[in-house]
Amino acid sequence: MTFRRSPLALAILGLLENGPLHPYGLQRLLKQWGKDQVVNVGQRTTLYRMIVRLEEGGLITAGATEQDERYPERTVYHLTDDGRATCRQWLGEIMTTPRNEYPEFPAALSFVMLVPPETAGELLTERREKLTKRISELQLELRTEVEGKSIPRFALLETEYQVAVTVAEAKWIDSVLHDLNRGKLTWTPGPV
Repeated sequence: MTFRRSPLALAILGLLENGPLHPYGLQRLLKQWGKDQVVNVGQRTTLYRMIVRLEEGGLITAGATEQDERYPERTVYHLTDDGRATCRQWLGEIMTTPRNEYPEFPAALSFVMLVPPETAGELLTERREKLTKRISELQLELRTEVEGKSIPRFALLETEYQVAVTVAEAKWIDSVLHDLNRGKLTWTPGPV
């Protein structure tokens, strides 16, 4: 079976590299390690559906069921050899091959002509303010310590990347706002 990769599937396989886990443990680690900032876990049902698909694809396998008086029975999942190989393959492909991921913001920008330039400026100013806040939050994450020790840089590379991308977006918005405010960028609202 050919399995279509996704960030969530990669995250599950990657976490299972450290040993068997039940779905709640996977979700907890995703959040605890900050991977929920780069992997859309969404609702718990999304995670469970992906676990089922990975199991059907032979990339993980169900093991023993754990019982704790405080929680219902939990099935523990293990990474298969195919899952380990697939994880490494996906990691290599994703790390080496840029692809268009179709984020929402560029899609909205492609229709900015539907609103007046003044409105576009207001919306971009609001986004810029939110980006400034996000940059501060991300920089704080980079300085986080666990038990008095800095988190190793390799564990924060995705956060470093998010800072760089967010800073670049904020600078780009600044340049657009500059041109809007000076009348260098203008249009008549409506369909093209």
